[in-house]
Amino acid sequence: MKESGICPKCKGQDIVKIPGKVKDYGSGNNIQVGMTVLSAVPVHRYVCCSCGFTEEWVDLKDVPKIKKHYR
Repeated sequence: MKESGICPKCKGQDIVKIPGKVKDYGSGNNIQVGMTVLSAVPVHRYVCCSCGFTEEWVDLKDVPKIKKHYR
């Protein structure tokens, strides 16, 4: 959905992006990879408004932080 704008489940094209956020105390849609909010990686959501299917994505630049913390 991120690239095509088409839902892989129902083929709908009414897709909404919900940007990932990092808020106080670790709230928001993110992955914590350190002790502070500054180290959190935002997770972006894509929602199909036709069937409700969702996908979550992180920016490729943030993948090394996740690998380092969780491997």
